[in-house]
Amino acid sequence: MQGGRRFRTLALTAVAALALAACGGGDDGGEDSNAGGGKSDGVLKLGYIFPESGELAHLGPPQISATKYAISEINKAGGVLGKPMPEVVGSDEGGKAEIANASVDRLLGQNVDGIVGAAASGMSLAVLDKVKSAQKVQCSGSNTAPTFTGYQDDGFYFRTAPSDVLQGPILADTITGDGHANIAIAYRGDDYGKGLAEATKAALENVGGTVPVMEAYEPNTTNFNATVSKIRDAKPDAVVMVSFQEGAQLGTKLIEAGFKANQFYSADGMKDEEMAERFSKSDPSVIEGFKGTGPASVENKTFTDGLKAFDPKLEVFQYAPQVYDCVVVMALAAETAKTDDPAVFKTKMNEVTKGGEKCTSFSQCRDLIKDGKDIDYDGASGPLDFTEPGEPGATEIEIYEYNDKGKFEITDTVQSKPVS
Repeated sequence: MQGGRRFRTLALTAVAALALAACGGGDDGGEDSNAGGGKSDGVLKLGYIFPESGELAHLGPPQISATKYAISEINKAGGVLGKPMPEVVGSDEGGKAEIANASVDRLLGQNVDGIVGAAASGMSLAVLDKVKSAQKVQCSGSNTAPTFTGYQDDGFYFRTAPSDVLQGPILADTITGDGHANIAIAYRGDDYGKGLAEATKAALENVGGTVPVMEAYEPNTTNFNATVSKIRDAKPDAVVMVSFQEGAQLGTKLIEAGFKANQFYSADGMKDEEMAERFSKSDPSVIEGFKGTGPASVENKTFTDGLKAFDPKLEVFQYAPQVYDCVVVMALAAETAKTDDPAVFKTKMNEVTKGGEKCTSFSQCRDLIKDGKDIDYDGASGPLDFTEPGEPGATEIEIYEYNDKGKFEITDTVQSKPVS
């Protein structure tokens, strides 16, 4: 059951300062941008790197299906540059840098023009320099680490998911809104964990909260005793876990130490249909009251119904709209640039998401491009309006809460927009 939606705009002055200071990772390009010439064969070919195994494997099916669905819809509309897109080349990111790198090598060996993924911020960071050196466009629908905003990617990297610089203040607002003022933060020691933890801490302190513990842990650890001891000794009102699946182990240890699930908060990494079972196979109510935030799943019935018809077995839809939009934006950028050369069409990626005539599908936008018009693609995940670094400048963040049956419910959706 979904609660009533109420929209609030947060004036995130600190967020704006962070975002502006970190700009420079993207490339709007100009009409004469023609680097990498000679790499066009007239056919836009994509590959993906998604978690087919590893701790984020539950995010693989919706992202893979969304990629294939987007290509299918584009081909139904006549393809890109008048030619059908080939079947996507797939590879596993596997949750490990060595697997992700081997997968990208495979994709580059297949001479793809663009790569969709990876799902995890850490895996994208592990391969981004290699993708950049090969002068291929990369677009992720689920990378949220703030690191990407200022990353020197030469304008080859984009994301349709919002930065955690936008999510952190909303998570903090949720926690303090529940009456908590003394909050411990435990986070996985990678770019995703550090970025969201720091954004949340800054926002908590900005509204008068205190953070007595800010503790990183190794992402692959199975021993949380030291972390739990530090948190227990600090006696916080609430605990933020910036975690993936391993957060269930941490949360279980905290419950054993006397904490209750209604003191727990997290983000998109612990929004998982199987999270209750990870805490307890016999008692799903053990996580009742556990709350978190994440990029909103836009209520786009047309998209959801279409994806369900395309893949009837699909049960989880997390980040599917954002991934779909990655594919469509690359296709529209190639149409606008009149080439599948990624070193050229990268300069049109930002342009097709803002400032022109509104359109909501590949076919509609492509027809406007053919008529010589500038376009503003509003996608399956909503308006994109890419900023200079090639990412959404504002977003909707949803708040979820686990019920007594261990299922999460969306209780609120918050519109976040930095002050310009």
